[in-house]
Amino acid sequence: MLSPDEFREAYLGDGLAERLPDRPISSLRDVQHLYGTLYTLATAGGGEYASYLTPDAAGDLIDEPDSLVVVRLDLSGEAPRLADKDEDDDTGPVLVTKYTEDRVAKVAHCKYPAARGIDHSVTHQAGRNSDPEKLARYATERLSKWAHDDVVQSTAADHDDGWILDTVAELGDDEAVLDDIEEATLANLSGSTTALLTVQVKLDPDGEYRWPGEVEVFNAAMRARKLSKLVSKGQASDSAGEATDLVTGDRTRTVGTAEDPLNYFLGKQLEKFPGLDADEAWRTHPISEDAAITLMNAGTFVDACTYRTFGARVYCLPYLFGRPTVEEVCWLYDLLHGVADDDGDDDRLTPIEEAYRRLADTPIDENRLRFYVGAIMPHQMSRYDVFGETMNGRMQYPAALELAHNEAIQSSAFRDGDAWSAPLPTAEGWSLLNDGDHLGAIASGWYFAQTFPEGDDDTDASADDPRIEALVSVLAGDAIPVSSLLDAYVERIVEDSGDDEYGFPSLLVASQYAQLCALAGADNEFLAAASPKQHPITEQPTYETRPMASDSPTAAADGGYAPAEHLESFVENTPALADDERRASFLLGALVGAVANYQEYSENRSTTLVDQFPVKSVTRNRIKKVTQDAIGKTLTYTRQEKKAGSSYPGTKFDYIVDHLRDAVIQTDPETWEIETADLRFYYALGVTYGMNDRPVDTADEADQPEATSD
Repeated sequence: MLSPDEFREAYLGDGLAERLPDRPISSLRDVQHLYGTLYTLATAGGGEYASYLTPDAAGDLIDEPDSLVVVRLDLSGEAPRLADKDEDDDTGPVLVTKYTEDRVAKVAHCKYPAARGIDHSVTHQAGRNSDPEKLARYATERLSKWAHDDVVQSTAADHDDGWILDTVAELGDDEAVLDDIEEATLANLSGSTTALLTVQVKLDPDGEYRWPGEVEVFNAAMRARKLSKLVSKGQASDSAGEATDLVTGDRTRTVGTAEDPLNYFLGKQLEKFPGLDADEAWRTHPISEDAAITLMNAGTFVDACTYRTFGARVYCLPYLFGRPTVEEVCWLYDLLHGVADDDGDDDRLTPIEEAYRRLADTPIDENRLRFYVGAIMPHQMSRYDVFGETMNGRMQYPAALELAHNEAIQSSAFRDGDAWSAPLPTAEGWSLLNDGDHLGAIASGWYFAQTFPEGDDDTDASADDPRIEALVSVLAGDAIPVSSLLDAYVERIVEDSGDDEYGFPSLLVASQYAQLCALAGADNEFLAAASPKQHPITEQPTYETRPMASDSPTAAADGGYAPAEHLESFVENTPALADDERRASFLLGALVGAVANYQEYSENRSTTLVDQFPVKSVTRNRIKKVTQDAIGKTLTYTRQEKKAGSSYPGTKFDYIVDHLRDAVIQTDPETWEIETADLRFYYALGVTYGMNDRPVDTADEADQPEATSD
């Protein structure tokens, strides 16, 4: 494949514009066709048959010893025969040599990617480390099998030089000729090898032996064989007809079972298209023959722009909105080449990261750079399920989310003040609780994998996997429903709450809240409220972007500190907590978390109020009972401390208790309208707040949970 510089030198001023689409790119097919065109130009050039060849299929054989086996046929006389040893360079009927760069175009190889069968071209690629006997058989089959193929014979009947194919087939009927080929092949091979097998033909008595790529009828037969697979696949026997090509807009012969990297509209997908007649598929999805082949050639670049996550494949294909210029296409080729060149590297960048990295050097308007994004589950070679897709992906969307996330982490919600802890905890090992490079995590889906239910990635992905839905939404700039987000958060909290080693997952909840703040704070509207009650959750909090400086804390009877001003400031700057019901659930969690801290550090209890009232136990029907028990436990500890001589005048944590008496005890929570996941998430957020609420100088790092995520 040409390097970006070589591609620019070869095509920037040499007819590239004529090969570009003459209309704006508006569909996945348009993107694939452009990719296939670029790949063909970069590998096989721009000849008539270039798009049908697969020059990279045997790229690993170049300059390898014994990598090319050539059967030499003299068709120049009255009787066709094998080449003699005594003529030319004494090579004889079979030449075993190296497959070199200058022979790629000459052998004109067209791979047929099937477990069985022969390649479309007369040139055939053998399996890895084939033994000499097998290679000898493959050599004879260039005459006895390929030349006798029905499509090849049909080409011979219609072509002016069809006699060449007929003569090769005639030699393939001669057992003595085949025996001589086998004998010569075995004599020239030193052992097992991986090789291409092809033929050379001599057409004039005084001429040279010519390679398949130099004989037009061989190319015509190769093209016909490849095209035949586009109309007779699966349950289709002849899916072709005259229609308007989806790609070019031309009225021409179209095929209905064209392969493509995403395997859309293939014969085995009948259950996805009820009533589809495979033979009539050309009417439903008409692609011209040449366009269909070009789509197939997009595979290398499409695969390079693909990564696996959550049991599905995510396709992230960059393209230029509208009609790209020659300069823009050269830049796009540079981008695609860079992504493809990193293929196989565990640390390779996603296409969005690669594009963002090149942003400073781009000659294009970044607003015109778009991405086709699709999350697809391949069940079989020819049956895919599409879980979500968009043509409107942009690198600005994940970049904006990354910026908003870093701003959230730098706010007073996560940064300690001079004397008092931040409302929520952070830890070095938890990437979402630290500002930094999150673009790759967002683009790959890891951003949501850290906060959503883990699922079972060893099995097929689910069409309703919330991680996939969130990933596609962010890459497309679409909004995630608040309800589905909170459902996912709570499910993960419940999953992780069963970890006896680390207890309540406060770092997880803090990570989820940082993500929630980022989704609400990004320039794009990444959150969608289904009701006025949910709308405040979509609003950006107004925390200071510098560490919060605490006032002098008020002493409490337990020797800890939990000033009302600190809590009040957090509530006032959190729009979601303006809702009475949501604020009540948060305050209940804050009381449970604060009491749990007291139980653990002052009472030395291993089982605390957090364990007694886990997140999954909190509902509208039970919240009053939980509140009563939590307040009751607070009163018990207050009386104990006063008996021990405490001079604190009121109830422990009275700045929370007083609010809960009004917000919960004096109301009927069973009539509340808040959804269960909403109630539980903000309860969990309150627990995290209460457990982290302390003076900075008393924080003991040894008492903090160890990081379990990165």
